[in-house]
Amino acid sequence: MIDIQQHLIDFGNSFGEKWLAYVLQLILFSILFYLMFKVLKNNKATKFIGLIVFFVLFGGITLAFSEDLDSGFLLLVIAMISLIVFTMFHTEIKRSLLDSGVKKKSKAEPVTVTGVELIMDEIVRAVQNMSKNDIGALIVLSNDNLPEGIIESGTVINAKITSQMVEAVFYPKAPLHDGALVIEGNKLYAAGCFLPLAQDENLPKEMGSRHRAALGVTMVASVTAIVVSEETGIISIVKNGSIKKKYADATDIKEALSDYYWSDLTAESKF
Repeated sequence: MIDIQQHLIDFGNSFGEKWLAYVLQLILFSILFYLMFKVLKNNKATKFIGLIVFFVLFGGITLAFSEDLDSGFLLLVIAMISLIVFTMFHTEIKRSLLDSGVKKKSKAEPVTVTGVELIMDEIVRAVQNMSKNDIGALIVLSNDNLPEGIIESGTVINAKITSQMVEAVFYPKAPLHDGALVIEGNKLYAAGCFLPLAQDENLPKEMGSRHRAALGVTMVASVTAIVVSEETGIISIVKNGSIKKKYADATDIKEALSDYYWSDLTAESKF
């Protein structure tokens, strides 16, 4: 049986001799724990968070009442858990790191609830019209967190959102139709933007450059992409580096827009 009082005295003496090592390890532990917690919280992996907290508490209690283990044991536990998290959520980690390097500034003007509903109706109408006419399109719903290089690759138009304007951008003979249209809040912010392409060799061959671009941009930024296939007119909703909905209809599009306007966007600026 460990003498708790003597153990605390020994720990105090050890801390006095190795205080710098303990402080550095505590800082490293805090950084690792914060980064893991942030990634898991953003991806709604709450059960995994609970598991990590359990192991951290178990390791801390074991360390506190052990005569043989030193503080490096707890760091080893955290390092192993970090490796597991990175393996499972490497795409989300990369996106979180890139998002954190983007300075967010709201360009959106205040919009009423009725105004947002009208905007969503205009976008849904445009997407459906393009789908019926087999006109390819790629729309990115951004909360001003895209890398500047993507915006600079296109043309800033800062136009009001109407179905006619959206369809005009993707009209086959229009100069900007090959790139992506970036929507920020209540504005068609930029058009003709070039996006990073997903390089996954396992993607189906029927997925063209628009789908790969949608997958690529949602891997590096927390955005939603709406894709209309030029060959088939099929509408797809892409988020978090994967196709969340293929063969999307009006209800699916409006749901994606609702998530954007009432969740993603309002996290940065209130309408």
